[in-house]
Amino acid sequence: MGESIISINNLSKSFGDHEVLRKIDIEVKKGEVICIVGSSGSGKSTLLRCINKLERQTSGQIMFNGREIRDVQKEINHYRSKVGMVFQSFNLFNNMTVLENCMLCTRRVLHLSKNEAFDRAITHLKEVGMAPFINARPSQLSGGQKQRVAIARSLCMNPDVLLFDEPTSALDPEMVGEVLNVMKNLATTGLTMIIVTHEMAFARDVSTRTIFMDRGYVAEDAAPSELFTNPKNPRTREFLSRYLAG
Repeated sequence: MGESIISINNLSKSFGDHEVLRKIDIEVKKGEVICIVGSSGSGKSTLLRCINKLERQTSGQIMFNGREIRDVQKEINHYRSKVGMVFQSFNLFNNMTVLENCMLCTRRVLHLSKNEAFDRAITHLKEVGMAPFINARPSQLSGGQKQRVAIARSLCMNPDVLLFDEPTSALDPEMVGEVLNVMKNLATTGLTMIIVTHEMAFARDVSTRTIFMDRGYVAEDAAPSELFTNPKNPRTREFLSRYLAG
């Protein structure tokens, strides 16, 4: 893998007296696909929200390309264009078409011309299989289709890193596969990805590293071949016991 793109050092996050993240240390190399797994409430989504600056860390550092991200508040839209995020709830604008959703940020944040924004939107909508739906509105789409549009919208910003916060958790089971297939294809392109997921088979097959979080800590960080076959931490073994038995 390439140079470090994100460095997380001694990161903690508290909400009042409740400490959600505790002394997190993670190094993300360019081109890595990192899946973060763990029980609900273990801090996975809060970690992504800190990286994307939707939450402010209580202590510690998050470095992006060597720069502490506490310093980017005045240019937050530019930062988020480089560190994109796909949410479990899609967050599409219901009063806009699929095409308009994908063109909006490239026009407003990147200041692309209308033709440039259109070309980029079509390219990425084709990539996720949603080009035939450019004139549809979100209310006319299935959950899986909405999520694929949300991924295309993030790709339109040409991010350096793409964060996924449980991107299939709001989908009906039959729609999960179509979104995971898009993400599997993205993983082969060299895009740096950090994915919070409950899809264990996906994490095993697609990630270059898998991180298991427990009670706000990084309990284990290993290659998926190691973590899913020979986990070292007792809590990892306990969490994966049903999966491993299957």
